[in-house]
Amino acid sequence: MVQGRRVPVSHLDKVFYPKTGFTKGQVIDYYIRVSPVLLPHLKDRPLTLKRYPDGVEGGFFYEKRCPPYRPKWVQTAPVWSERTNTEIHYCLANDLPSIVWAANLGDLELHTVLARAKAIDRPTMIVFDLDPGPPAQILQCAQVGLWLKEKLDGMKLESFPKTSGSKGLQVYVPLNTPTTYNVTKPFAQALAQSLEREHPELIVSRMEKRLRAGKVLVDWSQNDHHKTTVCAYSLRAKERPMVSMPVEWEEVKAALKKNDASRLEFDSEAALKRVAVKGDLFESVLKLKQKLTGSKQAPA
Repeated sequence: MVQGRRVPVSHLDKVFYPKTGFTKGQVIDYYIRVSPVLLPHLKDRPLTLKRYPDGVEGGFFYEKRCPPYRPKWVQTAPVWSERTNTEIHYCLANDLPSIVWAANLGDLELHTVLARAKAIDRPTMIVFDLDPGPPAQILQCAQVGLWLKEKLDGMKLESFPKTSGSKGLQVYVPLNTPTTYNVTKPFAQALAQSLEREHPELIVSRMEKRLRAGKVLVDWSQNDHHKTTVCAYSLRAKERPMVSMPVEWEEVKAALKKNDASRLEFDSEAALKRVAVKGDLFESVLKLKQKLTGSKQAPA
């Protein structure tokens, strides 16, 4: 029983991360323990399941349509799909039983849209996904993130970083005021292009893989109602159970100064210890109200 609901679970000893022996039961335990800070970021946001039924080495598939065999208490949200010309009912993970149910399906990663279901065309935030092309890695993303922060600071826009839990860094700009993707996406693109012009040796704003070797892609295209981004505190399907973890800008600066990428890497155990000390560093992303006014448009 989870919060009064009977949640079916099975094969808890099944190893999902073979390199570390981390089991399905440990995945579920992590999500239960991190749920106080995780749930607010999932609430009312259509969830795309990224399922690894045989663990991180066994292949995966995305599932947008909430499975028909879900328990009756798992809430869903209808979202119109222009691509398929149909309505897709997404899962909503609004409570702990729903997270446990999804984890039992092998949903290691939690991917959400930037809007809430009841206002699906109104993003509550802007996201920049800083994705390094080898041999670049997270420290180069840290430098790009700090340059991006400077520009946002100049527009009087607060921003909040988190690790992707994979190889990059993500920067969020909370809005929580009425806007549309027709506003946020061009803003993000213009800012990415401005950074590329100023730092062409390290930054690229175009998606072509041939351009990305040794550089950091400032991916602005996530600001679209078709796109999802990994949720804060989600596990990632890497060799170890790494977590997409909110960090402080001072920590980003320190990692860059010390040339120490490990300062921006958090597995499930480190994540839980960190949350116990620091709480939810991403709380402001849900609450802080900011507007993209004419004086805050990205440089041409």
